[in-house]
Amino acid sequence: MSDPRGRGVIWLGSPAFPEAARTALADEQLRANLKRATGTIRDKRLAVAAELDDWEELRESAAAIKKRVSRHLDRYLLELEASVTAAGGTVHWAADAAEANRIVTELVRATGESEVVKVKSMATQEIGLNEHLAEAGITAYETDLAELIVQLGDDRPSHILVPAIHKNRTEVRDLFAAEMGHWGQPAPEHLSDDPRELAEAARLHLREKFLTAKVAVSGANFAVADTGTVMVVESEGNGRMCLTLPETLITVMGIEKVIPTWQDLEVFLQLLPRSSTGERMNPYTSTWTGTTEGDGPRDFHLVLLDNGRTDTLADETGRQALACIRCSACLNVCPVFERTGGHAYGSVYPGPIGAVLTPQLVGIENAASLPFASTLCGACYDACPVKINIPEVLTHLRAEAVEAKGRTSAEALAMKAAATVLDSPRLLATAQRAAALGGRVLGRNGRIGRLPGPLSGWSDTRDTPAPPAESFRTWWRKNRKEERP
Repeated sequence: MSDPRGRGVIWLGSPAFPEAARTALADEQLRANLKRATGTIRDKRLAVAAELDDWEELRESAAAIKKRVSRHLDRYLLELEASVTAAGGTVHWAADAAEANRIVTELVRATGESEVVKVKSMATQEIGLNEHLAEAGITAYETDLAELIVQLGDDRPSHILVPAIHKNRTEVRDLFAAEMGHWGQPAPEHLSDDPRELAEAARLHLREKFLTAKVAVSGANFAVADTGTVMVVESEGNGRMCLTLPETLITVMGIEKVIPTWQDLEVFLQLLPRSSTGERMNPYTSTWTGTTEGDGPRDFHLVLLDNGRTDTLADETGRQALACIRCSACLNVCPVFERTGGHAYGSVYPGPIGAVLTPQLVGIENAASLPFASTLCGACYDACPVKINIPEVLTHLRAEAVEAKGRTSAEALAMKAAATVLDSPRLLATAQRAAALGGRVLGRNGRIGRLPGPLSGWSDTRDTPAPPAESFRTWWRKNRKEERP
C-alpha cells in the first residue's frame, strides 16, 4: 500500500498498468469470470435503458445538474452543512485521507466501542479506513456480500459495483468454508456453490454483527443540500440494517456527492439503477435526515471528504470526472477492463473512470500510466449516464503525463522530430521514400514483422502494414502531370 501525496488512494504501490495488465492477461480464469459477469450486466443495462423514451433527456438533465453543482459547489456544501446541523446531525470537514481517518477513529473511540459494521463505501475504500481502524484496535466488518468476500479473502476490490467480480461462485464457496469461522459465525458444513446457499451462509454470518453493533460506517450516493437528507442505494438490505440498528452512524462522503434539491433525485434514481445493475429501481433506497427521537441512530456524523477533489475541480477539462455517480457502466463496456480486470489499475477506482479520476486525485506523476489504459473507443462515453466525456479527459491527462516526463524523454524527442518532419514538405517526402524502401526490405506479404531494438515494443503486439511503394503525394503529382494537355 502506498500513500501518494498523503491522500490515501491505496494500492498505487502496485506495478504500473502495463506490467500489471500483462500478469492479468495470463490468468484465463480471471478473464472468463470477467467476460461472463460484465457481459451479463451490460446486456441487462441495454435492455432496461431502452425501455425509457426519454433516456437521452435524462442523461442531459443529469449532466446539467452535475455541472451546476461544480460551478456552485462551495455554496451547496455550506447549505448542506446547515441543513444537516439543523436536523440534529454533526458535520465534519476532512481535507485529506489522514484527517478523515482521524475523525472517524476519534468518533468510534468516543462511543467506547471496538467494532463497527460497514455499508459498502468507495470513499472509505479510497482513504483506507479499514486498515486505519485496525491499527487503532477497531475491527470493521464489511456487510455488503461482495465486500465481505473481498475482506474474507484479504483481497482487493476489482470493480466499483461488484468488488468480487473476479471470483466465481466455486471460489467464493471455498473462501466461505475456509475463512468465515475466523471472523464469526462459520459457514455451514457441506456448503455448495449454489447462489442461494452462499447468500444464506452470508446472512447467518452477518446477522450477529447487525444485532450487536453499536456503530456503523457508511458512504453516501447523494446528499441533498436544501434538506440535509443523505441517501444510500443498495441491493441486499444489509445497508438498511446498518443505517437503522446501531446507535451511532458515521457517513464518509466525497464533497462532489451533494445535489441541490430533493427534486434532482428524480433524475438520478432513474439513471443509477439502470446503469449499474440493469434494474428499473434499486431494491433498497435508504434516506435519513439528521436524527429522529426513537427511530434510528441517536448520533449522526457526516464527514465531508475533499482528498484531491478541489484540485480536480480547478481543471476545466478534468473536473468532469467529479460528476461520476459510481454506476460502473463504463467498466462493463470497456474492452480493456474486460480483459485485465480491476486490480491492474492499482487503485480503488478501476476502469475508464478510474483512469481519469485516480491521476487527478493523487497527481499525474503518481499514476502516469493510467490515462493510457484505454483504446479511446468511446464506449465509456456512450454508456455514461451523466455524459462524462472520458476519452476527452484521457487525452487531456495523456498530454499532462507526457509533459511531466520533461522535454528530453524519448517520447518527447520522437514527437519533436515528427513535428519537424511533418512541418516540412521536403523532409516529409524524404521520410516517405525512406519508409517505402524500408518496407520493401522488412515487409513480407504487405506486413512488417518484429522490428529490432527499441522498436520491438511497438511491433511485438501490433501487425504493422508495410508502407506503400509510392506515396499519395507522389502519385497525385505524377498523374496530374500526365492529365495536363
